[in-house]
Amino acid sequence: MDRAELQQYLETVLEVGRFKDYCPNGLQVEGRGEIRHIVCGVTASRALLDAAVARGADAVLVHHGYFWRGEDGRITGLRKARLATLLRHDINLFAYHLPLDAHPELGNNAQLGARLGLTAAGRFGDQELGWLGCTAPTTLAGLAARVAEGLGRTPLVLGDPARPVRRVGWCSGGAQGYFEAAIAAGVDCFISGEASEPTTHLARESGVAYLAAGHHATERYGVQALGAHLAERFGLTVAFVDIDNPV
Repeated sequence: MDRAELQQYLETVLEVGRFKDYCPNGLQVEGRGEIRHIVCGVTASRALLDAAVARGADAVLVHHGYFWRGEDGRITGLRKARLATLLRHDINLFAYHLPLDAHPELGNNAQLGARLGLTAAGRFGDQELGWLGCTAPTTLAGLAARVAEGLGRTPLVLGDPARPVRRVGWCSGGAQGYFEAAIAAGVDCFISGEASEPTTHLARESGVAYLAAGHHATERYGVQALGAHLAERFGLTVAFVDIDNPV
């Protein structure tokens, strides 16, 4: 598949132009023009790039790429090593941040909700990245156990384990800043990837429960769904490589 054709398709299907983001979305590093084999992952770490080289990939597709707002823009040290790997092997790097969080079917939040058995019913928050929905009646302990089983890691639980839970809000990754908006939306529990120091106090004082299930763990599924979609639609060879990350 031609690189420009793939780039245009991804920008269209993910509606890249709708989002005000912290990084450039799309083709971040240009490689060879013909793409047959893609390696997908959450973050464009050195380990993922080495896996792409070992597999003979033409492109790497990730959620967390490079060139974040406010970063030191100098290409030295670790940044040089990462970019040198891509350029030396003529590998393309495609990265989609908020567009991949938000997509109604292939996105991180859509996939996370489906994996946890949550029925989506609405959106909230900045750029409508937060999701609202419901679950079959359960307790906070029951929902936490479902998260642990579905994501393969035990979440941090803030709240009374016996608290009844029916209405749930969620937003993958580092979305603890959405907790107040979720509280205002009337949820019984909010699920995200991370927690900050104020999160505990908000949970205690509001009575709304909070589950922090891991930034990486909550954002593994969007890029997998997108990769599977590309494989089915265009006949590309696509492999997801999960670089373990406890955060």
